[in-house]
Amino acid sequence: MEVTRIGILGAGIMGNGIAQVAAQSGLAVTMRDVEDKFIENGMNSIKTSLGRMVKKEKITQADADATVARIKCTTDLIAAVKDVDVVIEAIPEIMTLKIDTFKTIDKECHGRAIFASNTSGLSITEMASSTGRTDRFIGMHFFNPVPLMQLVEIVRGYNTSDETINVIRDLATKMGKTSIVVNDTPGFATSRFAATLQNEAICAFAEGIASAEDIDLAMRLGMNHPMGPLQLADFVGLDTLLHVMEHLYEEYGDPKYRPAPLLRQMVRAGHLGRKTGKGFYEYTNE
Repeated sequence: MEVTRIGILGAGIMGNGIAQVAAQSGLAVTMRDVEDKFIENGMNSIKTSLGRMVKKEKITQADADATVARIKCTTDLIAAVKDVDVVIEAIPEIMTLKIDTFKTIDKECHGRAIFASNTSGLSITEMASSTGRTDRFIGMHFFNPVPLMQLVEIVRGYNTSDETINVIRDLATKMGKTSIVVNDTPGFATSRFAATLQNEAICAFAEGIASAEDIDLAMRLGMNHPMGPLQLADFVGLDTLLHVMEHLYEEYGDPKYRPAPLLRQMVRAGHLGRKTGKGFYEYTNE
């Protein structure tokens, strides 16, 4: 199966990033969101990102213009998925919302279309079970910022076929990404590893083992991580991290996934990291 047309649900930071790399690879893209203002913000982000690439001479202005021209926008859910080969969902991490969306479009898409969710940890199998195409349902987890991050984590649901895996791996390659394939388990691989590290770093900070700066410096210089775990937690959002840890703890029932008490306190205080201007660090310009 050759993929030439993609429908992307969600024009937020992940959706518009996926739309950009898909359009840059020559694919015809339809990007959908619930309101025009979200679509406008998404297209502005794409144009800004492409502008930076032109300025750095990574692409030409003609390349940027051609990329934008390949992206159509709509608020009509059905119009966004009609006649596409792959639907990539990048809407909020709310299982009921995702299931309702997939149920709706399942009735409208042609039988060979593949559904992919960009979820960072929700069950692909559960989402797939709400549709009549469990063999053509898969996880396609991109990373932020999508145009810069190389990895796509492909998640095999319980009934995902080998053919679907191969089509999506080829698609990821066409979009300039390197992919790994993991089975559908809570947190998959990347979210499980990263969230557990961040949570443990918060425990260490709360115990007074080291300052936030030194914990992050240790992981950057000692382990060659590009960003320390506390800085990364601020970047992701402490509320998001808490949600992930609660999900892992609930699914596995293992105390090693219990959220750090300090993490709960900071979320309750509204100190969520970059987006609120304060987390483990202060962000005066955020």
